[in-house]
Amino acid sequence: MFDASLWAANPVQFTLAPDEIHVWRANLDCEPASLRALETTLAPGEQARADRFRFPQDRNAFIATRGILRELLGKYVSRAPAELLFDYGDRGKPSLHASSDQSIQFNVSRSHDLALLAFAAKRSVGIDVELVRPDFAGIEIAQRYFSPQEIEELKSLPPQSLAEGFFLCWTRKEAYVKARGEGMQIPLNSFRVSLTPGQPARLESTDSARWCLHIVTPDPRYVGALVAEGKAARIRYWNWNAMDPAAKNQSQSP
Repeated sequence: MFDASLWAANPVQFTLAPDEIHVWRANLDCEPASLRALETTLAPGEQARADRFRFPQDRNAFIATRGILRELLGKYVSRAPAELLFDYGDRGKPSLHASSDQSIQFNVSRSHDLALLAFAAKRSVGIDVELVRPDFAGIEIAQRYFSPQEIEELKSLPPQSLAEGFFLCWTRKEAYVKARGEGMQIPLNSFRVSLTPGQPARLESTDSARWCLHIVTPDPRYVGALVAEGKAARIRYWNWNAMDPAAKNQSQSP
């Protein structure tokens, strides 16, 4: 269930305790000035990826997501957002380059006009968010990707809960795969998650003792999941708010 009171304003200090995970939500429908400011921080490769999007809305969402990631990471590691360099694993999962503080682990997901960003110290994380879309959720798609137990659990739900249950399952699976950093090398039907709305989140896999699965509800229309390495962590939830470029420049002046 969505609880707006969980999501606090920006922290005064960007520090991560060893037992903490920070989850940020960001509205990607940015004002033009904010979007231009975020775009100036992108690397040439990121700009090239942005330019390959066919529709302006998709291009802008990509720019906002990457720019916000750079802005937040820069605060955590005390570097200018444009200076950050990334490495990419064999399956494409990004991490900070050796020239930066590699103790900070992160993961990002976006769906439509909302993004979730997770940050942790010295523990792998995976996060996923999806807009609940009844027209997309269905048993046929579930039969392609879900485990037999998940399919049966999905079929047992009342019709009004089917779409939410589908996307609860999807986001929990994606968060686990992203936390491991192995992409689609892990068949989605080779492990099991719970999906009944209102019930605790569970992960059953060959290495499930290594991970903790958390429910993340950033908005009444969305569902999300966080998978983190190690023992249960204290999760803090933050709202990202764009700062007016003029105000930002003033705050950075001596």
